[in-house]
Amino acid sequence: MLNLGSWLVAHVDRLRPLQPPLSDVSSRLAGPSSALGSTVLKALFPVIAYIALAPVLWLFFRRTWRELDVEAHEHQRRTLAAGGYDRRPAVLFTITAVVLMLQQYYGGRAVYDEHIRPWLREIELAQALSPAGTLLPVSLRRYDELYGYVWWSFTRVFGYVAIPMVAWKACFPKDSLLDMGLRVRGLAKHAWIYLLCLAVVVPAVFVVASAPDFGTYYPFYKQSSRSWFDLIAWETMYFAQFFALEIFFRGFWLAGLRHTLGSGAIFAMIVPYCMIHFGKPYLEAAGAVVAGIALGSLAMRTKSIYSGFLVHVTIALLMDLVALSNRGALPRSFWGT
Repeated sequence: MLNLGSWLVAHVDRLRPLQPPLSDVSSRLAGPSSALGSTVLKALFPVIAYIALAPVLWLFFRRTWRELDVEAHEHQRRTLAAGGYDRRPAVLFTITAVVLMLQQYYGGRAVYDEHIRPWLREIELAQALSPAGTLLPVSLRRYDELYGYVWWSFTRVFGYVAIPMVAWKACFPKDSLLDMGLRVRGLAKHAWIYLLCLAVVVPAVFVVASAPDFGTYYPFYKQSSRSWFDLIAWETMYFAQFFALEIFFRGFWLAGLRHTLGSGAIFAMIVPYCMIHFGKPYLEAAGAVVAGIALGSLAMRTKSIYSGFLVHVTIALLMDLVALSNRGALPRSFWGT
């Protein structure tokens, strides 16, 4: 969903109307001023959007936020009255710091190139010398980019799911991991919210799809058009990291802090959620704030992460397919050539 903002920022210059010709002197004088104005407008646009969207979010989720605050207040009152201490925030914030640190330093292409790719090259060489002796065929020439995304997807799933779930269960063995938004009960009841989100976002996909460079920006895996295998493999990994991300931020985070911070857990969650978008286009990072509040509130309201996950993957898949279709690059065979 936020990829839409990424594309718009990357190609904002192409969407601006052409300016009338000016004299050289006027152009030199107006240039810096115009650039400054554009920069200020871009910097302030998210703030204006936040102010405009705040009443909408308040009207839609105010009841949910109040219920969470009342629930948290009662929990804190009972804990303090019993002379206890709630360890959940300390444990959760520490786990989060460790997960994000590991992903930042060990979850990227550099680690793949330094450690994973040489290992795959050895397998490929052994495979060439003894084709019958290898269980998994490796072809760096054909699938090097895909292998890099396999490592990226694995580190996201392992970091967002395995580490926090195991650590949390070790610290709080009585807590059920299913309470982290993983129960499917009531999913059909809230399907209308999923459909409403799609009704808002899907038209925007087709609007930006008409721009000239849309087809070259998506999918991120550039060999997706080579075969249905490439496309399916990419989308599977793409969906897996979205699911892991939802488990971590809308499941683990909110369930872990629900009884301690109440609605404040949602607004605490959007800080690291926004920060994982640093390095991406500015408006995408800014959009993560609104998306985090909306999806977090939705997860708290439904006690499920599935609606947010379905919105994410539906839009991501649609954008990839539309981009490929627009440039006539949809795969024509399962394995390609």
